[in-house]
Parts: sequence; structure tokens; C-alpha cells
Amino acid sequence: MFVPNGLARAAVRFKPAAFVGTFVALAMAALIVSACGILLETGLRASVPPVRYAGAPVVAAADQRAHLVSGHGEDREDDPVPVPDRARLDDSLVAKAASVPGARTAVPDVTFPLRTGAGDPVTAHGWGSTAFTGERLTAGQAPREGEVVLTKGTVGDRVTLTTADGPRSFRVSGLTGAGRPTAWFADTEAVRISGHPGRIDAIAVLPADGTSAATLKSQVARALGHRAEVHTGDDRGAVEDSSLAEAKEMLIALGASFGGVAATVAIFTAMGTVALSVAQRAREFALLRAIGTTPRQVRRSVATEALLVAPLAGLVGCLPGVALAHWWFGQLRDKGAIPEAVGLSVSYIPLLAAVGAVLLAALVAGYVAARRPARTKPGQALVEASVERLRPGWIRTPLGIAAAVGGTVCAGLSASLTGEDAANAALGIVMLFMLAVALLGPLVARACAALFGLPLRGAGASASLAAANSRTNARRMASAITPIVLAMAFSSVLVFMHSSEERAVQEQQRDGIVADHIVTSDAGLAPDAVREAARTPEVTAAVGLLRTEVLFRGNGMLDSASTQGVTGSPRDLARVQDLEVEKGALSLKRGEVALDASLARSADVGVGDRVELRLPDGTKTSPRVVATYGRGLGLAQVTMGRADLAAHVTSAFTTEVWTKGGSAEALAKVGTVVDRGDYTAARSLDLELNEWANTVMAAVLGGFAAVAAANTLVMTVLDRRRELGTLRLIGSTRRQVMRMIRWEALLVTLAGIALGTAIALATLVPMMKGLTGRAPYVPPLVYGSFVAAVVVLGLTAATVPARAAIRGTLDA
Repeated sequence: MFVPNGLARAAVRFKPAAFVGTFVALAMAALIVSACGILLETGLRASVPPVRYAGAPVVAAADQRAHLVSGHGEDREDDPVPVPDRARLDDSLVAKAASVPGARTAVPDVTFPLRTGAGDPVTAHGWGSTAFTGERLTAGQAPREGEVVLTKGTVGDRVTLTTADGPRSFRVSGLTGAGRPTAWFADTEAVRISGHPGRIDAIAVLPADGTSAATLKSQVARALGHRAEVHTGDDRGAVEDSSLAEAKEMLIALGASFGGVAATVAIFTAMGTVALSVAQRAREFALLRAIGTTPRQVRRSVATEALLVAPLAGLVGCLPGVALAHWWFGQLRDKGAIPEAVGLSVSYIPLLAAVGAVLLAALVAGYVAARRPARTKPGQALVEASVERLRPGWIRTPLGIAAAVGGTVCAGLSASLTGEDAANAALGIVMLFMLAVALLGPLVARACAALFGLPLRGAGASASLAAANSRTNARRMASAITPIVLAMAFSSVLVFMHSSEERAVQEQQRDGIVADHIVTSDAGLAPDAVREAARTPEVTAAVGLLRTEVLFRGNGMLDSASTQGVTGSPRDLARVQDLEVEKGALSLKRGEVALDASLARSADVGVGDRVELRLPDGTKTSPRVVATYGRGLGLAQVTMGRADLAAHVTSAFTTEVWTKGGSAEALAKVGTVVDRGDYTAARSLDLELNEWANTVMAAVLGGFAAVAAANTLVMTVLDRRRELGTLRLIGSTRRQVMRMIRWEALLVTLAGIALGTAIALATLVPMMKGLTGRAPYVPPLVYGSFVAAVVVLGLTAATVPARAAIRGTLDA
């Protein structure tokens, strides 16, 4: 059906200008689809080669995801989310793993931090792990209870090592070769002092002679059942590097969630450009129908044109798409979001998908656009090609109204969302509103032309003619407005969502931090740091904070929440932090928790209720809510006693000590001292990655939409050569014609800016109300730069081709 025919080849060959805009739009679509597809494939394929477990062919570890299961049978759904810290196994499983056929031995592996008497960090393990890591003694013997092997020291000496529970004295039984400061204990003692008694990080299973890793894996998996996941090959690397799971989730989210939206926008815009290209040749198709061309021949010609243009455009777009994916991936790795060992996966699959997507989009758009001229009776074809149809489409109009209603409803529901869910919802809401604008384009364009054209009627002949042209050619105007609305709406939502959240965080930190000094340490503070700070002269209150995250169930899904485990009394906490308690009273007893008010609303709990939480290692708990407060975004969304968290984090060392009173010099013995202003700035740096991601998304979507807008404007202006020539023939000067073009471009850009801003506000206002409790913050300079960029783009894209079109007309 789609074998290239002579009519299509002639159209592309002799009128290449008509297909340049289509080629550019399809190439840009392929660029975005291929880049996002590469990131998605990388997220699915990402792996880290094992280092620590390279000598252990089979490793059993806990599932590092928390699961929210709903429904039953065929309706059962599982929503897995990576746990904030490491999930661990019960040490009773070691004996089960060691007893399976083909296992030579099973070694419990634990890794936990310690501090020397001088405060230097030390990494600790059980001595049994040397069976697969390969460390060897250079002096002395393996440790027994009360003994330790170090990387340097003197055999027989006693050393003091500090765990999160306090200092302990050990005899140095042996030494290993030089390396990073490391301590090895007897396996049972390592488990006991790790801070997670009875829990281990993983089980390394070593095979007996003649047993393959695959056979041993199946035996261990059968013995341990659902209580552990068994890994071989590169999967072992994910066990020792917990950041891989987060990196995979982020890449998949970028490639699938954002990539899906970006690809939809790209394909949607490309289809609009194809449809515009076909519509601009309505007179040509009308002539073909008038001389007897059948509807099938018209549709076949349009489809063949797509086959001639789309594959080449897709291939051309894939080249910069690969470059964009490399840059994007490199930036994420440089910012620490992706482990260094993970590489970018580039295969033919996303490239083929990109080419296929633009080809399908071109075929569908061409078929839909050619449907009307193809089915029109030959006698009516020339008439309909000359006069724009005013009657609204009976399919597009109801769909457009439904999209507008759906966007409004979703905007209202977004008030209950937080974090990444709010960002994902924002993109969906904008898509619905954009779909409404595209489907209702001619009606929206007429309304904008009537509204914005009013002041033009009294601004001279050129301005009045521009207003009349805009009203009469609403479909042409709609095709130019839509990508401008797209650029303005997406860029504004993504950028101003972050600026609003950042401003709320800064305000809450400014008002909520009432401590005079904050003491921190990269390695964690000593267990007695709070007592030592409290004994410092002139200190009237000292509180220790253990910073981590927990998962909560809200809006039918699991989401993370910043958490502080407090060492101290509620009274002292209130003296260093003003959480702005709204209901209830702070309490730090076991089994009790205080929540940020917006998080409590999302989880649908109040004071006195029990809230379902997953602690950092995935352990389920249901503490009772004793208070809700208003400054969780800037301080911590969950506040609870440190005792409820200590056994569920890798490092239970206190992260910070907040003090009221005292001097920085006196507190320097506890750790690094920062004042309130410096701490606020440091905390704000945690938002850097989110800000960067939003900015890149805005640049990709906004940039694509801006190019599409310029492309559309150029196509519409070049298509008006006959009209501009007629104006010159009836006496209009070159300056008057150019002035008319500028007024039209200004009308189009202002209409697009107004609609894009309205969509952004309709999305941001309810969302920020739910997320921060405040109206969105729009930096005037940033918004002004957006407006200026759109206006300059619109005027340039209209006037440059207009000059080229007028240059070939008669001089007045």
C-alpha cells in the first residue's frame, strides 16, 4: 500500500521547503525519544561488578525493597520501593544455608562503622568474611571474643573502639596488610556489637568442590525461601552497593515517567507539524480531487511522503539523541546519583523505537490530516480549500472539553501529593491541559484573537489587518499558539515548582532553627556528644539528631519522608527547634511519633491514630501519632525518639547536636561547629539534584517546544507568499507588511504566554497549597526571562521568513 509513488516523490523533490518543517519536527521527536529510551534501557540493565563479594559465588541477602501489596488474585498489585537504608537477614539463616547440599560453608557478613579513641572512622567486619575477601594475617592470630585484628598497631596491646552504644576495650590479636583503617572481630561478637544484634547484612555461601554456582544458588534459594534473595554473577554487586537500586529507579523514572511525557509531547508536536504541512497543501489536494484523483490515491500519497521523510528524520535525530543521553548520564554520575561502575547502555532497541515512533506518528498524522481533503467531493474541494471551516469538529470539541475537565479534577487531587509524586502529577496535569488546548485550538485561537485583537483595532492599518487575519485564520493561529503554550507551561511548572518548594524550605528553616550552634561530623558524633555538649559552659539545652528517612503509606503508595531521631527531652527540642506544633504535644517515648501536618493529611492520620511506617531497613511499625506540626519541609517530616531508629540504620552515630547557648570555641571539642546561617545554606544544597533535574526537564521540553513553535511560525509565514504578494500588489509597502507580520507574531506569542501561564498557575496553585501550604513563588526575573525569550523567538521566527517571502514580490 505504501510503495513510493510518483506523486509523493515529486512533491518531496520539487517542493522540499514544504517538508523541511516536518523533517525538523520529526528529527527533534526522535532525539527526545531515543535519549529517554537509552536512559530507560540503562536503568533496566544497570549492574555493578562485585568487589567485596567477588570471591563468594553465591550471596544471600534481604530484599532491599519495601512492598505495598493490594488486591487479591488477578487484581493483586505490588508497588516495590527501595528502602532508605539496608534491609538485613536474621542470623539464624546462616545454619540453613550452610547445610544445603553442595555448600562447603556459609559465612555471615556484617559491615558497620566504628571510631577510634582519637575519633577517626574505622570500618568493621566479622573475621569469617576473610574466607572470601582474601585478607591474610601478617602477624598474630585470628580474633576471639574480646579481641580484634587491625590493619596497623601492635599485637597484644589494648585499644578502645567506640560503637554507637559506647566505647569498648579490645585486645589486638593480629594484624593484616596496610589498607584503609579496618577492624575484624569474631563473627558472633561482630554481629552483637554491630548495632543490629541478631541481624546480618548478607550470607556468603562457598561451594564444595564440583558444585557450580547455579546449582548452589537453587539449593540455597530452596532452603531460605522467601526470607532471602539469592544472587550470583553481577547481581552480587547490588548487594554490596545499595545505591545501585536507587540509581536504577531514578533512571527508569527518567526514561519511563519523564521520558513517556517527553516522548508524548514530542510525538504530539511532530504530528501537529505533519498535519499543518498537509493542511497547507489543501489547495493542491483540492486540485487533485477536481481532476479525478481518488480518496485512496490522496491518502496513499500522504502516507508515502511520510515514508520518504520520517525514517531519515528519525535516523538524523537519533545521533544527537545518543549525545544527549551521554551528557545526561554523565551529569547524574558526576553528581553522585549513579555509581561510577555503572555504564551507559546504548543498543539498537531505543534507536529503532525512536525511528518507529516518528514513522508511526507521521503516518497517523498524515492520514488524519488527509482524511478530510480525501473524502471531500471534487466539486467542493476547491471551495473548502479557499475558506476556513468555522464549524467546530464534533469529535475534537467533546474530547477537548473532557481533557480540560480532567486536568481541572487532577489539579485539585494533586493538593494531597508530595515529593516526586507531585512532580509526576504536574507533568500529567499539564499534558491534559495541553491536550485540551490542542483539541480546542481553533476555538481558543478565535477567543484569543478577539480578546487580544481589540487593542490592535485602533493601532493603525497594519495592526487592524493583523487582528482581522488572526480571527479569519484561527486554525493557522492555533497551530502556532499550541507549541508556545507548551513551552511556557512546561518550563514554568517545572522551574517554579522547585522555586516554590525551595523558598518554603528556606522560610521554614529560617523560622524553625532557633538553636545558636549546630555541631556536625562526617563520621558521626561520639555517643556521649550530647552529654558533653550539655556540660559545656553556658549551654542551656543540647539535643542530638540522627538523620535518616522512613517510608510512609500515603495516597495508596509508599513514599519517603525525612526523619530525625532525637536524643534529649521534648522540652530541650523545643528550645532548639520551633516545629510549629499545630495539634497535640511532642513526645519522644518509644512507639510515639510526631508528623508534619501535610504528611499526616497524605497518610490520612491525626493525633491519636497509628500511622503505618517502614523504618530505614524496611521493618514495619505503627507508632501512635502524638503531634502534627507545620515546618516539616524545612526541618524533618517525621520526629521520633532515637531509640526507635538506632537498630534500623547502618550507622547509629548521632548526626548532629543542636545547642542553645555556649560558644563555638567551647563546642569545637565535640565536632565541627556551624552557625544557623551556614547550616541553612548547607541544608539547601540537598535540593541541588532535584533542582538540576527539574531544570534539565524544563530545558528539554521547553527547548523542544520552542523549536517546534519557531518551526511552525516559519512554516505558516512561508505558506503565505501569495497573500503577502497580493498585499504588495494592491499598494502596501514593505514596511507595512512587515509591521502586520510583527503584530500577528506579537498577538500569537502573547496569547501563548497568557495560556501557558494560566495552565502553569492552575497546576501549581493547588499543588503548592498541598505541598507547602503556600502559594507558588514565581521569581520575577526568571518569569520575565521566559516571556522575553518567547517574544523574541516568536518575532524572529515570523519576521525572518517574512522578509524572504517579500523579497520576491513586486516593489510598490
